[in-house]
Amino acid sequence: MAAMTTEEKHNSLQQILRGLGKVVVAYSGGVDSTFLLKTAVDTLGPENVLACTSVGASEPSGLFEKAAEFAKSIGVEMLTVEADELADPNFTANKADRCFHCKSHLCETLLDIAAKRGFDHVAFGTNYDDLDDYRPGNRAMKVFGIRSPLAEAKLTKNDIRELSRRMNLPTAEQPASPCLASRIAYGLEVTEQRLKQIDQAEVFLRNLGLVEFRVRHHDAIARIEVHPKDIEKITTEPFRSQIVEKLKSLGFNFVTVDLQGFRSGSLNESIPDKEKQHHQN
Repeated sequence: MAAMTTEEKHNSLQQILRGLGKVVVAYSGGVDSTFLLKTAVDTLGPENVLACTSVGASEPSGLFEKAAEFAKSIGVEMLTVEADELADPNFTANKADRCFHCKSHLCETLLDIAAKRGFDHVAFGTNYDDLDDYRPGNRAMKVFGIRSPLAEAKLTKNDIRELSRRMNLPTAEQPASPCLASRIAYGLEVTEQRLKQIDQAEVFLRNLGLVEFRVRHHDAIARIEVHPKDIEKITTEPFRSQIVEKLKSLGFNFVTVDLQGFRSGSLNESIPDKEKQHHQN
């Protein structure tokens, strides 16, 4: 059987959305949720779609404003939801299942909003590639019966970027920007101060011209991941001294560069496979 084309997957997505009727979309302003929101509005009409955006200490700065601007431009209502994630000890403990607790709270909140507003379903922007990754948040969606139309239509990240380009979406080339807590080493408590340290460090690096990178928080140590081609740039003057000075001013004692380079979810490398399976199922 031949693999589905991007167009066939897009058609499948529209069919899935039509079957949902009225839908609440968990909308972060990232590549996937922006594409899902636009396709839902195009397929169902803006009156049958509600964008819900979670705001909290773990959200990278700058995303909310762009998300609000885009929602307004396509005529869909956008509702903000207070994440209040730092009030949950299961989240701040930062064990391997941290995402499950955070996503569970969001699922409950959005299902409640959907029920009150007369919407039939809640959908997240989980894509087909996400199903293979270690993401305990996916288990929360299963538990609460949340739909993942992009994954159901077998749309991969590359498919979504390609379709986003065709649709002239502003997020087509936007780098992934997951929750800031995902940068904090497991077992190290998630605090507002640590989240701010990461956010400010990443804003600084972005202003130096870096596009895709992470600042991982290992308590006194900041571990910077950039693409291998950018390692020379950040370890050469004047950038090297500027980065050291800035990150030390934020409270890090040591500033390191990971020679393996940027990779999504690198902190998951420390979790044994057995534990990963336990939190996924």
